[in-house]
Amino acid sequence: MNLTPTEMDRMVIFQAAELARRYRAEGIRLSLPEANALIADEIILAARKGLQHQDLVSLGGTILAAEEVEIGVPAMLRMISVEVSMAEGTKLITIFDPIPPGAASGPIPGEVIPREGEIELNAGRESVEIDVLNTGDRSIQVRSHAHFFEVNKALQFDRTKAWGMRLDRPSGGGERFDPGIGRRVRLVQYAGSREIHGFAGLAEGPADDPVTRAEGFEQARRRGYMEDTP
Repeated sequence: MNLTPTEMDRMVIFQAAELARRYRAEGIRLSLPEANALIADEIILAARKGLQHQDLVSLGGTILAAEEVEIGVPAMLRMISVEVSMAEGTKLITIFDPIPPGAASGPIPGEVIPREGEIELNAGRESVEIDVLNTGDRSIQVRSHAHFFEVNKALQFDRTKAWGMRLDRPSGGGERFDPGIGRRVRLVQYAGSREIHGFAGLAEGPADDPVTRAEGFEQARRRGYMEDTP
């Protein structure tokens, strides 16, 4: 028997839908592909039985309840589009939100649920405020993870205070310094092992090691990041 690609797709949908029906009969919640296949199969069947477009759309929202699918599926299955055969030819039926949310819908996948109250950022860490001036001719972006001692040499500030420090900003955040405009920013100490590597290559080792600090200051002086060493 030769089957067209459309007929092959129909067979795949039917097989997946039959599996979904078996799981549902056993009281097993359906996954996203299983729910998708079951709804699509029922719509295709109803179209072959002669239901009109508006009736098919209405039917699509009554086939499955939130209690019959895995938590999060209603939020992920926002739309189903399926081609059906009708008396006037092939039509595309689109159903929005086919599984109405219910008490069993659960959290939305990827949803961030913060706890009550406030969380203090970088609580208990030593901090310092410094004035920064961009002496360059273009804007400079500094991200929160950067060792501020090693940022672009066009930024003018007291680098002795910035050793082992970074911007007091949330992870992924940062500050923008525009040419000729001074800004006051807060820095906080690195936590953890305080091992610093990379960036401009001025600090290579533990920030609290006097040798690492001395070598970093000397490198900064020789490369024009600061005028002298403490």
